[in-house]
Amino acid sequence: MSVEKLKKININTIKKILQLRGYKVSKKNNNFVSLYYTIFASIFLILIFYTIPFIVNTSSKLLQKNEIVLNTSNKNFNRVLEGKSIEKKENQENDEVNYQELFVDIFDFELNEQDTVRLSASTLYQLFKDEDYNLKDIRKNKIVKPISIDVLPSEIKSIENTKKRKELFIQIVLPLILEENKKIKIERKTLFSILNKNSNSEEERNWLKSKFKQYGVVNRDLTTLKIRMDEIPVSLAIAQAAKETGWGTSRFAQQGNALFGQWTYDGEGIKPAGSDAGETHKVMRFKILKASVRAYQRNLNTHKSYKKFRKVRAIQRDVYGSLNSLELANYLDKYAETGAEYTKILKKIIEQNNLIDFDDAKILPSSQREKSLI
Repeated sequence: MSVEKLKKININTIKKILQLRGYKVSKKNNNFVSLYYTIFASIFLILIFYTIPFIVNTSSKLLQKNEIVLNTSNKNFNRVLEGKSIEKKENQENDEVNYQELFVDIFDFELNEQDTVRLSASTLYQLFKDEDYNLKDIRKNKIVKPISIDVLPSEIKSIENTKKRKELFIQIVLPLILEENKKIKIERKTLFSILNKNSNSEEERNWLKSKFKQYGVVNRDLTTLKIRMDEIPVSLAIAQAAKETGWGTSRFAQQGNALFGQWTYDGEGIKPAGSDAGETHKVMRFKILKASVRAYQRNLNTHKSYKKFRKVRAIQRDVYGSLNSLELANYLDKYAETGAEYTKILKKIIEQNNLIDFDDAKILPSSQREKSLI
């Protein structure tokens, strides 16, 4: 076939030739095919984007560890323990206090006042001498023997030498304060041990419930419990006891074992002399001195008036690992009617009597089990 004939053959000629030979020739619809692929691709992409979040969420649940982050938040722990969460800012204490069982362990000491013995000052001097218990050694070696005195000697107000009177008072209250601080320290250690576990026993859950009641915590708020369950600096406690009792000489201390002048409006107490007829408050009385110390600590650890005190204490604990009594004293202005002047007196007592020496003192454990817990 010549080149001229080939040039004359076009697409229509080829189509006719193929049709004559039995082939079916039709025009391809490119627009329809393109639309088909577009719709298919769109449906595919929609399905992918719809199912990805579900797949990721399901995978996270399957692969997630049963972990409880409890030292930083109470939300996850409550979700596991209660099946619900408490929406609340971290390290913020709840203002509410449940007073129903706040002082049960304070007024229910298993003893009668008749069982307590009031030792004379001379007997105490001899006892402390026999036990080699003196403040000079304690300031040096920071070790205190667990000597528990139930009531103050009536002769303490007759000791003319101010230094000796103060030393005797400190010797009596120091072990009591340290003992209660040790109790709180052990409980705080137990608390964090429980919270750091992935699961808790029934005994541990019941222990937590009892502590919520003991510290007046509502809604099982763990952040609030951690803030409230902490020690009171020894120097600050001694200074307040000294201020409120006149170093053990006040009527409230002698007759009611009241070391910190706490008021009551409906409980058993001692009516202040010179109070007006319309005034109903009394100074709370206790069976033994130890109960007074515990009530004082519970008061500072729960009452709304000392919320700022507890907040600053928590900051000191987190940042420095220790407590500064001189700074914390600034936040006890609501403890007395004199306000800021009261805090100045407390700091003056601490500094003049070198009470900070006792802040890092340790009381000897009373058992091997206790020793392992400290």
